Amino acid sequence: MDILVFVVVVVFFSYAIFSIFGFGKPMNLPPSPTPLPIIGHLHLLGHQPHRSLAKLANIHGSVMLLKLGQNTTLVISSVAAAKEVLQKQDLAFSSTRHIPDAVNIHNFSKHSLAFLPIGTQWRFLRRLIITNILSGKSLEASQHLRHKKVQELIEYCNKACMSNDYVDIGHAAFTTSLSLLSNTIFSKDLTGPYDESSNEFREVIGNIMEEVGKPNLVDFFPMLKVFDPQGIRRRMSRHVGKVLSILEELIEERFAMGRSEHDDVLEVCLKINHENPEELSKAHIKFLIFDMFLAGIHTLSTTVEWAMAELLRNPHIMAKSKEELEQVVGKGIIIKEHDVFRLPFLSSIVKETFRMHPPVPLLVPRKAENQVELNGYIIPKGTQVLVNAWAIGQDPTIWEDSKEFKPERFLECQIDVRGLDFELIPFGGGRRICPGLPLSLRTLHIMLGSLLNNFDWKLDTSIHPKKLDMNERFGISLQKANPILIVPMPLK
Repeated sequence: MDILVFVVVVVFFSYAIFSIFGFGKPMNLPPSPTPLPIIGHLHLLGHQPHRSLAKLANIHGSVMLLKLGQNTTLVISSVAAAKEVLQKQDLAFSSTRHIPDAVNIHNFSKHSLAFLPIGTQWRFLRRLIITNILSGKSLEASQHLRHKKVQELIEYCNKACMSNDYVDIGHAAFTTSLSLLSNTIFSKDLTGPYDESSNEFREVIGNIMEEVGKPNLVDFFPMLKVFDPQGIRRRMSRHVGKVLSILEELIEERFAMGRSEHDDVLEVCLKINHENPEELSKAHIKFLIFDMFLAGIHTLSTTVEWAMAELLRNPHIMAKSKEELEQVVGKGIIIKEHDVFRLPFLSSIVKETFRMHPPVPLLVPRKAENQVELNGYIIPKGTQVLVNAWAIGQDPTIWEDSKEFKPERFLECQIDVRGLDFELIPFGGGRRICPGLPLSLRTLHIMLGSLLNNFDWKLDTSIHPKKLDMNERFGISLQKANPILIVPMPLK
């Protein structure tokens, strides 16, 4: 034990010396705050890293280098710098991912499309999603399913309306998203509609997103890996294990059936597995589906919840959207996907929600596989790269009244969320852009639009709209800390 203590002391002392005197550092690194010995800049992260990093960028620049323990991290906080990383030098910054310790469980990082290095397997899985699972043709063929699930959401809200009861809009949106994805993938519901079981599933998924995004001492000081001092890996193993066991059971059940008449994602995957099991193994199928659940459900449910919160705080904006829906679709009608193109103000509300509340505020971390030059600075090999999408969305040099929810700003510009306009990158950009973007956008618009077009909504009379709690729960996704409980009212 004495030897172990001695080794730890020597390592920490050596690291402190190097941090203070900068031995061996290139001379043209990006600007950086003054680090403390051993911990570097860890003390500057705070409980809301996306906000803390944005404040630091205002002082030290939009290309900023931090030392987080032993982890060198590049923080990108401007449109120009984001374009360099995500487009112009995409390959240099996208070939590999920074793998947080939290995902080194159940072989997650070895099979998940989100963390695989760009190579043969990554290209095959991504092509499978884009050309087979979420192609335009596939999405057109499955739009009846999305319409059905939104109809179920409206029926659920209608029951609350008739009994003058409140709706937890985040829970309702999550259950609809879960039901939609489970039917798209398995042709069945994983939980009962809007019951306690879906709430439990939501809690597990929420815990996973929070744990992955939580600052982890093991990532900053790898020597602590054996101890897992914050218990993040242990909790992640438990949460992910729960979801994987459900998926494994469903996959094995379909395997046992042999050929199936279902026309769903699992059937597409099993057909490829049967023809070439080495190209698409059971493990790849399981984690591909897990990725779809993790990313899809949370993007949909959190964005609907944030959008409703902002509309409740700004009744005039909600009224304007309802007026557009009435004129284009007709009051009290569930909107269809072909209606969305005729609803520019609704689309602007979705974009403005993404601007103010991006689902992943610090895009999934990238890694500089080799030393690379960026904006005249040298970025060392192995540097973790964080793109602060939240900071870019709050940049007052781009967005007038950047702290105000003003959807009309998007009626006057052509900025979109599909990865080509770096002012607004909720889905990322370049090779690593989220492949679920087309499905998310289709579902978001019809879900939010139908909620607005079928009910009037009111807060508890004790809550003033401008006083509505907008606190965040930080993780890899930006969740609302406290649920919105609102009452659907009959349309006037």
